[in-house]
Amino acid sequence: MSSVEATSAELLSLLRQVRGPDRARDPGLEVAATQAAELALRHDAGVVAVVEHPNADPAVLVAGLVAVKRALTPAAAEELCFHLADAGGPGLKEMTTATTAAGYPVVIVERVPVDGVGAQLQIVVPDPAHPRIAVFTLHSPSGRGWLELAGITGRFVNGVQFTSSARGGGTPSAAARPARGRPGRSASH
Repeated sequence: MSSVEATSAELLSLLRQVRGPDRARDPGLEVAATQAAELALRHDAGVVAVVEHPNADPAVLVAGLVAVKRALTPAAAEELCFHLADAGGPGLKEMTTATTAAGYPVVIVERVPVDGVGAQLQIVVPDPAHPRIAVFTLHSPSGRGWLELAGITGRFVNGVQFTSSARGGGTPSAAARPARGRPGRSASH
């Protein structure tokens, strides 16, 4: 990711490629690509991908590690969920906690815009051993096939494994490759 413009152009190209013939009628693709590129560069994201499924419009996944003041325990993750529920905000649809296959606590927030178009999923996975969290944001401009896209993202997040790193206590995170995924292009069903 060299610049917002270059990243946005590459994402837009992938989104249009996956979207197929309807791409010309979907102005949301350009907005989604630009917003994802800005978010990715602002937060030094480690993953920017297009998530696709045959029964869904493409979505953009941005993920990265964020340093926090202290390591979050599973109890603190549940507190975070309650705090987010109290804070609410427009379009908050569902919030829940879970645990990954490796035993990491997970906070999941689903948002649907007030106008009812599109959907967003934010997943926070705290590393109980280090003061950092992995943050995953999935954005679907249309919302078509949302459950399939969220399921693919959930399987991706379920494979998170925190590793130690020489860079500031650790920044890289590895995740299991999604079934039939296409590395370097997208995560797919």
